[in-house]
Amino acid sequence: MKDSDMPHRIYGFLVSAYEWYLNTPQRSLDEAYKAAVKIRELEGQYFNNQKVTAESANYGNSVMDFFEDDLRKQLKNIQMRLTEFRASIAFINFINPQTNDARFKKIINSSEVLAKLGFIDEVTAKYNDEDVIYPEETPPPINDTKLAQIESAAVSSLPPNPTSGNASNLVKKPRSKTDATGILPRSILSTINRLQVELDPKSEQEVVKSFRTSQRRTSTSIRFILLLIIVPVLTHQLAKAFVVGPIVDRVRGENTGIFLNYEMEEEALGELQKFEERLKFDNLLLNTQKLSIGELEIKLKEKAQEIAEEYRSESASAVKNLFADMLSVIAFAWLLLISKREIAVLKEFFDNIVYGLSDSAKAFIIILFTDVFVGFHSPHGWEVILEGISRHLGLPGNHDFIFLFIATFPVILDTIFKYWIFRYLNRISPSAVATYRNMNE
Repeated sequence: MKDSDMPHRIYGFLVSAYEWYLNTPQRSLDEAYKAAVKIRELEGQYFNNQKVTAESANYGNSVMDFFEDDLRKQLKNIQMRLTEFRASIAFINFINPQTNDARFKKIINSSEVLAKLGFIDEVTAKYNDEDVIYPEETPPPINDTKLAQIESAAVSSLPPNPTSGNASNLVKKPRSKTDATGILPRSILSTINRLQVELDPKSEQEVVKSFRTSQRRTSTSIRFILLLIIVPVLTHQLAKAFVVGPIVDRVRGENTGIFLNYEMEEEALGELQKFEERLKFDNLLLNTQKLSIGELEIKLKEKAQEIAEEYRSESASAVKNLFADMLSVIAFAWLLLISKREIAVLKEFFDNIVYGLSDSAKAFIIILFTDVFVGFHSPHGWEVILEGISRHLGLPGNHDFIFLFIATFPVILDTIFKYWIFRYLNRISPSAVATYRNMNE
């Protein structure tokens, strides 16, 4: 490919990208409309044109789980596509408020668009998002006496450690003083309640329902964690290879400076100097045919060109990393903005894991975290991290800034962590705090 063709290819790529983005509102709306049609077909074929619930048809638990999973998927697709629809229109208006593109005007003014939006609203209006999309986020109200007995029995089955903090996660309603004391010992009442729950034929359904809720929460959290990792990394690699990379290579060209900062130049000179010393050493000691001064200069010139090409590529890679990282941050922020429900599920998932640990496990994790990030050896780790970030972005390693950061940030982090222990953990699990202090001493 000739260098003269590169501007035309870049211009064609940008035009194609703009054309594709102009069609984004229409494309997003069509996908949301298709998902709404699938929900309407599901209602008409299996639920007599009624809402997709167990009351609308006589199906077993496995069949209803299948239908509800399909419903949640379609509702989530509608939500994401409508968000994309609104965001793309707002972005196009922000970039070019006076746009005269006929297709864009047709999209925002078409009666067909209004009809599709009305159909989508009609289909989704009968469903409560909190109950359908993520039912585990909204626990059912405790109106049944049997359900209250199940909770009290679950609390009584825990180990007799009142300060572990586990019981506080299960009991939602605070107990009064009259509930805490009674005529009969609490253990006898707990045993009676547990026997009643075990003899109740509905208790098995409650256990299965609780297990399914936990299973959905775990699968949703794991999928969301993988998305938070995969989406930014994939965005970085694709943007660097196909979007940022060709533009940077074209703009920099062959005549651009080799080094981005003085540290790269010093490293290159050091490598060339070591190569020259090694070449002269081998020329003096080895019994092979010695090289002349002209031959030494030729080898040094070839090595210098090799080092220059290597550092030119490293400098270009650093510039590409800067823009690719910006796009990765944008993709990560966009993922967080459209995933508020997943974030709530993930928070509940981590709360159940963290507060479900034993006191010794909590103390071990706290000590490990503090020693790594704010401990005696942590400055060396922070120095390596900051130097790696500087090299990744092609910035010179400012040692004064690194030392100032190491002198302040770990101290601030340690203060915040101690305040969290004093303010929250000491209230939730005081025995874990006591174990932490004993282990730390």
